Amino acid sequence: MEYDTVGAEAFGASLRGIGLNILVRDVAAEVAFLQDVFGMLVRQPTADFAIMRYGDQVFQIHADHTYHSHPLPGLLPEAGARGAGVELRLYDTDPDEAAARAEAHHGAHILQEPTDKPHGLREVYILDANGYAWVASRAL
Repeated sequence: MEYDTVGAEAFGASLRGIGLNILVRDVAAEVAFLQDVFGMLVRQPTADFAIMRYGDQVFQIHADHTYHSHPLPGLLPEAGARGAGVELRLYDTDPDEAAARAEAHHGAHILQEPTDKPHGLREVYILDANGYAWVASRAL
């Protein structure tokens, strides 16, 4: 699929399996964070929406205001963290490099420094400006 030019209706109809859509306060800031820290590709970024690619995986980002007539934003806090209890795991990203970029360029909070875990991964937990926990990891 050509993500740079696909229309909303064709894109929506193409989605299968489990999908991920993240509501954020500022799409441009979230896109910059995901591109810089995790090397993600962005397609069709606007103030309202972006298609994000991480390897072969595709997901969406929507600005809060795009859900103006939906009940979900009523559950979101005005400030502070969102997505408590959800880990957004990225298995093909060096945790040490991601942590360094997140702190240096985005002021992101490192919830847990890069650590070798007993389940065979080195991981870092990074909270973005919206409070989502991104977990960059690589096999030991």
